[in-house]
Amino acid sequence: MKTLAIVLAFATAPMLVNTAVAAPFEKGDPKAGQATHDKQCKDCHVAKFGGDGSKIYTRANRRVKSASGLSQQVTTCNSMLGNQLFPEDELHLSAYLNGQFYKFK
Repeated sequence: MKTLAIVLAFATAPMLVNTAVAAPFEKGDPKAGQATHDKQCKDCHVAKFGGDGSKIYTRANRRVKSASGLSQQVTTCNSMLGNQLFPEDELHLSAYLNGQFYKFK
């Protein structure tokens, strides 16, 4: 019986891994995230980095290195700047940023 349980665990492991690595912000709405970005984030990024502000995402020494790091950075900015975004707004914003700049899977 133990052997059967072990075999089943290994047989289903790839399915669990594939589910876990699905798009990290798949429940987010990138269009809503872009609207939030343009309204709440863009001016600060333009002021700090010039141009259209996107250099904050594309620079060689960017802070964000993973999907969880992106989510945390969005939460940190929201908190520090007092933007009062709801968690779903942060999810939409993360979905937009991931699709536009980061491409985490």
